Amino acid sequence: MRSYGQYCSIARALDVVGDRWTLLIARELLLQGPCRFTDLKNGLPGIAANLLSTRLKELEAAGLISREDAPPPIATVLYRLTESGLEMEPVLKALGLWGLRFMAEERPDDAFRAQWLAYAPAWFTTDDEPDAPPAVIQLVASGESAVIELRNGRVHTRLGRAIDPDLVLDGPPRAVLGLLSGLIDLERAVQLGMSTTGRRALLTRLRPVAQDRAHAEDDVLG
Repeated sequence: MRSYGQYCSIARALDVVGDRWTLLIARELLLQGPCRFTDLKNGLPGIAANLLSTRLKELEAAGLISREDAPPPIATVLYRLTESGLEMEPVLKALGLWGLRFMAEERPDDAFRAQWLAYAPAWFTTDDEPDAPPAVIQLVASGESAVIELRNGRVHTRLGRAIDPDLVLDGPPRAVLGLLSGLIDLERAVQLGMSTTGRRALLTRLRPVAQDRAHAEDDVLG
């Protein structure tokens, strides 16, 4: 195993997860749950099969993932995060929140997957009206679909389509995710090609976590 050779917890962590693709493999296992090799590869566009195999072996050796033989009809190996692997979730959430500042540009060759559309509101928004009635928002971006369900003060998400949603947001990822994460406002999202159908007022319930952090930082600096 390559090592930075430093007696520092950050360096030791990067010894294990600092190689290219490693954290994204962890992302997919967090979002999708136990995965077949093909499911992982589909969620990691651009990775070579032999490199994915190498990374999985390294993560297994480090005790972050395990493999098991799934019973029929799956009848294949499933990869899952161990308890130590699952403990990376807050690290990935913090990294994702920090990385929002680099999402202003949507590059033409960027790949996009439905699970990435779904996790953003679950990780990066909160329900600002916890006592309000349940509501459903349908997201559609680059042909990928996900659903936001607001209930009991929590933001729940899933892949797929909703029956009779209260609001539909349909547009390029930069517009849909930019709006949900607080990078842009509704007017700018519409300018970027996003359409809305239904109760726009529901958008006021979704408070971007990034805005809360920015306000907290302003209070400290002020």
